[in-house]
Amino acid sequence: MNQYNIVMEMTNATVVAEYEPLKKKSDSYQSEAALENEFIKMLSEQGYEYLKINDSKALISNLRAQLEILNDYKFSDNEWDRFYKNSIANNNDGIVQKTKKIQEDHIQVLKKDDGTSRNIYLIDKKNIHNNILQVINQYVEKGGNYENRYDVSVLVNGLPLIHIELKRRGVALKEAFNQINRYQRDSFWAGSGLYEYIQIFVISNGTNTKYYSNTTRESHIKENTQTQTKSKKTSNSFEFTSYWADASNKTIPDLVDFTKTFFSKHTILNILTKYCVFTAEELLLVMRPYQIAATERILNKIQISTNYKKMGTIESGGYIWHTTGSGKTLTSFKTAQLASKLDYIDKVLFVVDRKDLDYQTMREYDRFEKGAANGNRNTKILQKQIEDDNAKIIVTTIQKLSEFVKRNPKHPAFQKHLVLIFDECHRSQFGGMHISIAKSFKNYHLFGFTGTPIFAKNATNKSNPNFCTTEQAFGDKLHTYTIVDAINDGNVLPFRIDYVNTIKKKDEIKDKEVARIDEAGALADDKRVKKIVEYIIEHFDQKTKRSSYYDLKGQRMSGFNSMFAVASIDMAKKYYLEFKKQLEEKQKDLTIATIFSFAANEEDRVDGIIDDEGFETELLDKSSREFLDFAISEYNKKFKTNFSSEGNGFQDYYKDLSDKVKKREVDLLIVVNMFLTGFDATTLNTLWVDKNLKQHGLIQAFSRTNRILNSVKSYGNIVCFRDLQEETNDAIALFGDKNASGIVLLRSFEDYYYGYDDDKKHIMGYEEKISQLIQKYPPDEQIIGESAKRDFIISFGSILRLRNILSSFDKFKGMEILSEGDFQNYLGKYEDLNEEFKSKSEDSESIKDDLVFEMELVRQLEVNIDYILMLVTKYHKSNCKDQEIRSSIDKAIRASLSLRSKKDLIDGFINKINADTDVMTDWAKFVKEQKESDLKDLIKEENLKESETRNFIDHSFRDGQVKTIGTDIEKILPPMGRFNGGNRNERKQAIIEKLLKFFDKYFGLGV
Repeated sequence: MNQYNIVMEMTNATVVAEYEPLKKKSDSYQSEAALENEFIKMLSEQGYEYLKINDSKALISNLRAQLEILNDYKFSDNEWDRFYKNSIANNNDGIVQKTKKIQEDHIQVLKKDDGTSRNIYLIDKKNIHNNILQVINQYVEKGGNYENRYDVSVLVNGLPLIHIELKRRGVALKEAFNQINRYQRDSFWAGSGLYEYIQIFVISNGTNTKYYSNTTRESHIKENTQTQTKSKKTSNSFEFTSYWADASNKTIPDLVDFTKTFFSKHTILNILTKYCVFTAEELLLVMRPYQIAATERILNKIQISTNYKKMGTIESGGYIWHTTGSGKTLTSFKTAQLASKLDYIDKVLFVVDRKDLDYQTMREYDRFEKGAANGNRNTKILQKQIEDDNAKIIVTTIQKLSEFVKRNPKHPAFQKHLVLIFDECHRSQFGGMHISIAKSFKNYHLFGFTGTPIFAKNATNKSNPNFCTTEQAFGDKLHTYTIVDAINDGNVLPFRIDYVNTIKKKDEIKDKEVARIDEAGALADDKRVKKIVEYIIEHFDQKTKRSSYYDLKGQRMSGFNSMFAVASIDMAKKYYLEFKKQLEEKQKDLTIATIFSFAANEEDRVDGIIDDEGFETELLDKSSREFLDFAISEYNKKFKTNFSSEGNGFQDYYKDLSDKVKKREVDLLIVVNMFLTGFDATTLNTLWVDKNLKQHGLIQAFSRTNRILNSVKSYGNIVCFRDLQEETNDAIALFGDKNASGIVLLRSFEDYYYGYDDDKKHIMGYEEKISQLIQKYPPDEQIIGESAKRDFIISFGSILRLRNILSSFDKFKGMEILSEGDFQNYLGKYEDLNEEFKSKSEDSESIKDDLVFEMELVRQLEVNIDYILMLVTKYHKSNCKDQEIRSSIDKAIRASLSLRSKKDLIDGFINKINADTDVMTDWAKFVKEQKESDLKDLIKEENLKESETRNFIDHSFRDGQVKTIGTDIEKILPPMGRFNGGNRNERKQAIIEKLLKFFDKYFGLGV
């Protein structure tokens, strides 16, 4: 397609085009020390200076020297003292403030001795090779809770910006992640606090190497201790660590190869200075290799086509095929941001689908950088922004842009040098609007992002044969990252599909047309609708894992939520009313909502593209509009809102509903086309389908369920009430590859339960694993010896992971093998060992090295206080003589992470019950009395301010967490000298620990 020769392309690419792994592997270094030495040697060979720095004094002295070299300025001692204390190691700055300094405020102002000011660069972002890279190892921090020795740190201009934690070969990578958590808890903040400047963490056991941002780790710590004011968007656990890869998406896991690529000076400095995004939510996002590769290929295309004067032609653009859920918005934002900074580019226009504008993309862009993009509610505002030289990035809809073109046929903006980026370019951009926009602008580069491109095989725009495929519309494919790549990398989840047969075909019907009509009637039959609703209600808790618990933004959640895709507005009405009816009859409490608007084709198109539903509710027929009003009024009653189906009232309903689905406040959302494309909710794990889907539409709809949240959500659940097996296989082959179904779809129940053979190797199933567990570790016998304990932890952890998958199969009920009591017994042992190894690891780093506890999966299996009280009632009825029930109570408490902290309270109550006890009433009374007594003791012991403490505790129980940062905690503390240094901090920490213990003891008791 290119009409010009490229002499040299992407000489300075951050992500290597194709990497050939070295023959020399890290597995030749068996010990941690040998691996560390080889790693440092490789960095030295790549131009890093190795320093022997083992303490804070030497680290600060080196920092001064490096900043003097970078800034070509010699500090006086007084100047350095002032600059260091105010600008670098300010006592009020934590991780977030220090991250902001590196990402946004890297030029600090020095007040010189003569009263003048001078800019001091912490990092040079314009000329990245001016920055000085050094490497240190075995740095010792003695000022924390425990003395810690850090493996390897990379200093950039003297500041530790990258930390590498190494484990010996064979040790679980997750343990390196946990090790860094322990450093954060115990010592990163100590001494000079310079280790809080770390932007990127690298973890490796030699064979596997991954990286992640500082706020992934910081938020993970906060979530685990429940001390933050607001948990960030779930990306805080090991699941969100990333592999490095080449531009063809081949991962580079071995430390030797990783060091050659990720730690090459050009790459690591580019990542630190260009490819990190510090969001408005104060999260640091480090871009993944495929995102960086796509961004650079677009920038490269802009530069080359500008040099060759190819603007305004198809050769000046191209498209990016990145699968749904892989972070296209972040890639497009960074592309827009960097393109807008090119001297010769006047503006960047990011063009989205109409529903999306002013909501999802603008909110994401605003999140990446407040005010970076300009949204517009109408064409008049868009015109002003196009005419404003300061509005460098504009987000608009294709409809508004098309209207602008129509109203202003000779506008001077058409001559400006623009970059146009189209989001989800498989949708409406293939019509007349796209052509008119491309014809009007003369000096542009046109790029498209899509998760599901249109190829010749699935193109249907026969009215314009020259304009059928994504390539014909946008130009060359610049980068690819398919659903197979994303699942292999762990960036999205695979799908698990159930096909539930709801129609039995009559054998005697031969005529295909008659059969089709007969089937259409059967699909809409009231009896079928009733049966499907019965099935969904009956299996809802199982599919959405409502007995599983996890934390979401500081709130304790049980399970996930779901969406139901139906064939038409008439079917949406039928299903909505049937759900309302059956839920009332069954006295089951589920929050159901629906949304729909006018779409030209409700049923499936030949190409499988799901037609946009706009906000034009006035185009709906009278009956549909009235029903929509009824559904919105029901929603208004439930949530005390005031939306309608008219104009902005409907758009606001769409936004509010979207928000409530994301917060898991809506259990089941019935849709026709809306929300099936471009909508992201990490809490959504199940899609019920009674609609013909294929190709683009199928992958887009299924992908609503496969966003990563935590280890409890291990796949997207699809329940089809139509036979879409062939369509599913075809779509996966089209957008993955012909062998992709083995990666994209989970295995069968039988494989997980009975085991299977894979590449001549037998993979044990649940049945074999349970049998082995019972044989080696009978439920009522103690586990003796460290090697047996380690073996039990690994065996039971793998059983927990299998149960997590099997629990959503209908067949699993009744096939669990272990009784509830035995399972709780094993769970209790597992948690006891977690506590035991955790306490040992404070003294010895290596004790837990090869152990990974699946505590997130344990949390989801917890019993609650109601279950315990039910057992206590049974025990009471036996006149407190049935020791089997008493034993069951102990087992259940031991098996629950949240109830362990309440054991003394429960035991105290059981010891007090007698023949006259009313369990439920007296329990509530007992808890209130104990809570009051414990609170009085705490206030007295620690000399806390009484009314402020009571207020603080009330707010903690209301919010579901103890806020240990901010002014609220300071208000309750007793008078302490602010300049008493460590003693004040130690005292404050001791009080916080007591408050957390009190909170854990009484939270969740419903009293």
